Amino acid sequence: MIERLPSNRPPQRFYRGGAQISSFRSEPASAPFEPEDWIGSTTTIFGEPQLGLTRLADGRLLRDAVAADPEHWLGAGHMARWGSDTRLLVKLLDAGQRLPVHAHPDDAFAAQHLGHSHGKAEAWYILTGGTVHLGLTRDVGEAELAAMVEGQEVDILLALLHEVAVVPGDVVFVPPGVLHAIGAGVLLLELQQPEDLSILLEWRDFALDGTADGHLGLGFELALTAVDRTALPRETLAGLVRAAPPSNSLLPSDTDIFFRLERVRVSGSGRIDAGFAVLVVTEGSVSLSGYAAPCGSTWLMPADAGLLELDGVGEVLVARPPVSTGRQW
Repeated sequence: MIERLPSNRPPQRFYRGGAQISSFRSEPASAPFEPEDWIGSTTTIFGEPQLGLTRLADGRLLRDAVAADPEHWLGAGHMARWGSDTRLLVKLLDAGQRLPVHAHPDDAFAAQHLGHSHGKAEAWYILTGGTVHLGLTRDVGEAELAAMVEGQEVDILLALLHEVAVVPGDVVFVPPGVLHAIGAGVLLLELQQPEDLSILLEWRDFALDGTADGHLGLGFELALTAVDRTALPRETLAGLVRAAPPSNSLLPSDTDIFFRLERVRVSGSGRIDAGFAVLVVTEGSVSLSGYAAPCGSTWLMPADAGLLELDGVGEVLVARPPVSTGRQW
């Protein structure tokens, strides 16, 4: 049986936002620093014991429910490859202000220096357009980058990144290590590896102490070694930012080792194949095997739910873990 999920919005994040999530979900106005909705989360905010975790209607944490019956939630194929690790975190993110320039470590760095099972690759499906910043326009030396961070030379740092206009329906893939920032006004659905690991290179205009919190407790000398300091060529950038296809798989095939995203358009009837997934209704109003699912609603689909029949007129985004066969990153 699928389960509708309420908002799961950690309070007092370090950047403003949240109004667009409230509007999208048809909920009352949010507090000014609730810019993220963690959907189907078995992940906590970095350094927190429970904050960020999804709680089910019966009161259990999703993390505990999956651990108790992983085959029900994830399926035998996923279990054979990944065990009880969901391998997925989905968020709605409303940038009420431009996010700081930052990057995320890859799997190897996270395992060696932080003792975590994953790094953090991520991908965005744009719901409200604007500007994003992604990848360096030129190579940057180790000492040069460190000096910009120490001196909080924000304007220089931001100017070194490609600035890209995005519109609703675009998808953006952010590999580990690549510097990026989301511009003010952008609302997006984010798929990511299930970690909260960010190396923050700026903090001047944000509600945080970057000198203490920007480096994952490692110190910047080590943390900045996880950042890709090489130029991102324009032709590579074009493969990371693109308009999503009209339906079916939306992300480049290279991202299948991290996560998958499908768009299902419904006009009368449709279907969603069996398998663990997070569902987000982005247009119209549909029925999910008899459950009324208005625009803005989010759902958790265990593997045991089987195939879902859809009726109505609308659009559903289907976020899934990586494929359970094939190569790893």
